[in-house]
Amino acid sequence: MGGSDAGVSAALRVREVAPDTEVTMLVADVYPNFSICGIPYHLSGEVPAWQDLAHRTIAEIEATGIALRTNHLATAIDTDAKVVTATTDGGQVELGYDRLVIGTGAEPLRPPIAGLDTLGPDDGVHLLHTIDDARRLDSGLVRRGARQVIIIGAGYIGIEMAEALTNRGLEVTVLERLETVLPRTLDRELAEDISAELVKHGVEVSCGTTVAEIHRDGDQLVVTADDGTRRGDAVLVVSGVTPDSELAASAGVKVDRRGTIIVDRRMRTNVPDLWAAGDCVHTHHVLLSEPSYVPLGTTAHKQGRVAGENAAGGDREFAGIVGTQVVRVFDRVVAATGLRDAEASAAGYEPRTVQTTVDDHKRYYPGATPIDIRITGDRSTGRLLGAQLVGTHGAEIAKRVDTYAVALHKGLTVDQLLDLDLSYTPPLGSPWDAVQLAAQAWLAAH
Repeated sequence: MGGSDAGVSAALRVREVAPDTEVTMLVADVYPNFSICGIPYHLSGEVPAWQDLAHRTIAEIEATGIALRTNHLATAIDTDAKVVTATTDGGQVELGYDRLVIGTGAEPLRPPIAGLDTLGPDDGVHLLHTIDDARRLDSGLVRRGARQVIIIGAGYIGIEMAEALTNRGLEVTVLERLETVLPRTLDRELAEDISAELVKHGVEVSCGTTVAEIHRDGDQLVVTADDGTRRGDAVLVVSGVTPDSELAASAGVKVDRRGTIIVDRRMRTNVPDLWAAGDCVHTHHVLLSEPSYVPLGTTAHKQGRVAGENAAGGDREFAGIVGTQVVRVFDRVVAATGLRDAEASAAGYEPRTVQTTVDDHKRYYPGATPIDIRITGDRSTGRLLGAQLVGTHGAEIAKRVDTYAVALHKGLTVDQLLDLDLSYTPPLGSPWDAVQLAAQAWLAAH
């Protein structure tokens, strides 16, 4: 059930390890295996055709032997009879199963804003989570001849959409309830750099701003917040997601207080012969004793693969995550992995964070640019707990956060980062890479 990252990964893995198994994949819409993460780059015009966001075409999926059923919305699961009921264009169908994998993903959060429940895409108010959402937003902007867009939410999607719509030639305002942009990713010290980058490119940014109401006034929309009102031709609400687990819960699958499906490391639920993976489940975090909810495509792919292998008779464990993320913001790149101070303290660590600025490559070679790096480590054990990086596009920020991510997975100390044999050539790095220079700064301040 589900045709995005987790569902497709599970189905493909079953076909790999048990090629004689009959695999049916139910997809609620007609967009199996499409990149939701690519939506901002389609709306910016960098990926002109929305069809190019497909990781695989329908024909390519079916060529693997998967029976693909699009426009099949699952509406009930009978775990005793092992039957899934789905609605289609032609009515209802019932499909029996021996093993079931749930990959229903997440739904966009709807913050408590007056007017949000009555206004929709036809009025210029958009949520953004699916390919259909993206197509409606695209056509709506063109149809209205939109010039001004207000984005509510400054997480990853909000920031990526601010860039996308600015590059499209629109005037963009970003409103964020919390005190900084990317509030769940960066500490204030680095988040202010990203706010400045947005402002530099013409985006109005207002943090610590709570939106109370959206209403229409003639041809425009009026957004009322605690710091005043703003007018726009369209409003985009991107305030995060919540797990789509209601159907699973109604079938007796246990969920936690967040609504995420409870699974073990093998992606098994409490119901026999039923696995779950992706944005609808909680996840094992390498640094935490309690499961967390980090809905990312990378996690969904890995969990889906584990669920598919085990549903086909395997015995594989999901290794867990450290929350590695990266995003481009105009000419800057933001990356983070692991825990920040508050998260580490809540988990029982004794964190200390040290920030330093280092060059991305040897300064004598032209074009060197600074990278701001914040490393969090445990005071008593020296264990690496997390890292945040902000640098220019082209400074290998993604590569460098991945080095920290591997170190976190392996439980390295900050000191042990200095032992890593990392690559070096003057146009691309230094004998001590930026990753290691930041580690030295943490050790020197210890």
